[in-house]
This record gives sequence, structure tokens and C-alpha cells, in this order.
Amino acid sequence: MLTQTEENYLKAIYNLSVSEGEIVSTNAVADAINTKAASATVMVQRLSKKGLLTYHRYQGVSPTPKGEKAALNVIRKHRLWEVFLVQKLKFKWDEVHDVAEQLEHVNSAMLIEELDRYLGYPKYDPHGDPIPNAKGEIEATPSFTLSMLNPGDECKVISAKDSSTSFLNYLDKVKISLGAQVCVMDHFDFDDSYSVSVDGSSPFTISKKAAENIYVEKL
Repeated sequence: MLTQTEENYLKAIYNLSVSEGEIVSTNAVADAINTKAASATVMVQRLSKKGLLTYHRYQGVSPTPKGEKAALNVIRKHRLWEVFLVQKLKFKWDEVHDVAEQLEHVNSAMLIEELDRYLGYPKYDPHGDPIPNAKGEIEATPSFTLSMLNPGDECKVISAKDSSTSFLNYLDKVKISLGAQVCVMDHFDFDDSYSVSVDGSSPFTISKKAAENIYVEKL
């Protein structure tokens, strides 16, 4: 049985190992957890002794298969709870993260399996991130963004790369949601902005930064 703090560390280290490289520095872990490097070092050493992390001298740490499975279990619970909050309790997609951060530490395998069944075994959370299955298997994160499209291309929105409240609120205001069909009408060289139509709407402009943070599937 892992403590809530240990689970938070494992999840953070796993996410960093996926996004920034297999070996994660202690300073990067401390920044992710918002704590001091000395505190992160103590926790990393504890998790290493439990066989959940591998220590690489002068480099950092990486999750062991056991540690990766534990991290993915926390991520699985987090994302299933997000689906529940949005689908069943009608939370907005920018409101669920903090609540799911608390619910992800509920240690009942039976509850999570029943939750998964009740939700119809969803593959993605409300932000489009893949949900690990009960075996700890997870699909690859999409890497094709709206900014990679050319005028005339059409696509379907499948994920938000930036899951911050400010960005999700922005997407709500411009009516861009998961599953929305977007047509790129034009690309402006001056500021790299894009003119787009969403689900047949009148064209409007979005910034390069916004386009870079919207994962899509080309139609």
C-alpha cells in the first residue's frame, strides 16, 4: 500500500519520463511536486528502496516496471473519475482536475473496475487523454496538432495538449470541443495565426499557440 504522497511522486516521475526523457532529475521532480530538492531526494530514495524507481548516479531516476504500473494505476483512476464527473455529474472539463486529484487515491480495485464498467469502458478522458486499462496498458498520446494543417484541410479534435483552466475556458468560448470538426480556412504568415471554421461556423481566427495545443485527427 502506497501513501498519497508516494503515489503523487510516482505519477509525476512517470509523466516526466514520458514527456522529457526516460531519466528524470531530482530537481525536475521537486519542481513538479512543488517541493524542495532535499525533500524530493528523500522520497526518491524511499521509492527506490521499495523497488519502484531505479537510481542512475549523477543523472536521476526512472520508474521500474513495478513503479510504472503503480503510476499508471493512479493515472487510470484519475482519468476515470474525470469521465464520471463530466458525464454523470455534469462538471465542465476545466473543473474536474482538482477533484480527480483527490479521488485518484481511493484504494479499492473493485470500486474502480465497477466505475469503469458503469462508464462503458471509456478509452479517453474528457481532455482526450488515453485511459490506461486494468493491465496498465496505455495507448500512445496523439502528436498531430492543428498547427500542422494547411488551408483546406479538415480534422476532428481529439485532445487538448494544454489542460490548464485558462486554455480550456478559451476553447469553450470559441466552441472548440472534443469531436468538433475543424476546417482550416487560411494561415496568416504575419503572426502564424489561423482562420478556422468549427462544425460549419463562420470563420474566426485562432493564434499559433492555440493551434499548437489542439491535437487533431485529419479527415
